[in-house]
Amino acid sequence: MERYIGAELRRLSNLSCRYFERQAGKRQTEAITGTNGWIIGYIGRREERGEVVYQHDLESRFGITRSTASKVVSLMAQKGLVEQLSVEGDRRKKQLRLTRKAREVTQMMNEDRRHFEQMLRRGFSTEELEMLFSFLDRLHANLSEKEENEEQEAL
Repeated sequence: MERYIGAELRRLSNLSCRYFERQAGKRQTEAITGTNGWIIGYIGRREERGEVVYQHDLESRFGITRSTASKVVSLMAQKGLVEQLSVEGDRRKKQLRLTRKAREVTQMMNEDRRHFEQMLRRGFSTEELEMLFSFLDRLHANLSEKEENEEQEAL
């Protein structure tokens, strides 16, 4: 039987989503969707390093469009998970910052993420992991290039 990369990636994505849906951190924070969880984790790690996060950072990191990022951020703000702060000198730009509510669940989410990563890496050597990440980077580059070409053709 022939195997397809796209189908395998989708299958892994579904398994990953189901894994996080079953974790203790998720059960204790039902208002937080999987996407919200990834975004909270990302903002939290950046804040820990003293870095400022803007909506365009989410667009780049998660490969989402401006309109999708805007909708997600608005919903997260309504849920009390992020604050949107005005940036001096640029009214269009909003700094994103986690609320106390989001910070309280970050620790649980970080533990879930660490456990998930350990589970995924089980049985792989350092060299195999480097090779895997190289393959994933190439897949990402192929899809990004296709998307950029389509955007250029649309102009």
